[in-house]
Amino acid sequence: MHRVTSIKPAADWNAATARDRVVLDAGDRNRRRIVLTGERGTAFMLDFPKPVSLRDGDGLVLDDGSIVAVAGAPEKLLEVAAPSAFETVRLAWHLGNRHTDVQIVGDKIRIRYDHVLEDMLRGLGAGVAALDAAFDPEPASPHGHGHAHEHHGHEHGA
Repeated sequence: MHRVTSIKPAADWNAATARDRVVLDAGDRNRRRIVLTGERGTAFMLDFPKPVSLRDGDGLVLDDGSIVAVAGAPEKLLEVAAPSAFETVRLAWHLGNRHTDVQIVGDKIRIRYDHVLEDMLRGLGAGVAALDAAFDPEPASPHGHGHAHEHHGHEHGA
């Protein structure tokens, strides 16, 4: 079985040269150690001292020098649009206050589909559209928010 020796960001390699491709959702692209099999049958192990965040389009360099492309699996998302930069920041604040993973795409915000957040965003004046796409959320903050966590005495306003 091959081992991943390094990761090439999407912009730093030619995806046409990929030996194979592995399709993973956003959750499965944040790993420290996992055994994977590409679509063409290439078996390999990702094993790093600390968790890594793989992005759609990254390349996993194997011990033989070949590269396996990382593709983000389509996920059910909401794309959020606002009429101004100020309103976009205001919507982002509301999402961040709820510890929601977000992806910034141009002047829009993408989040995982959630009907409660959809209703809240519409109530705040946002344009909201459902779509299926790869989700590449911003990395979690250094103090660990972004997944299950304990609250540490700070208040959450609405």
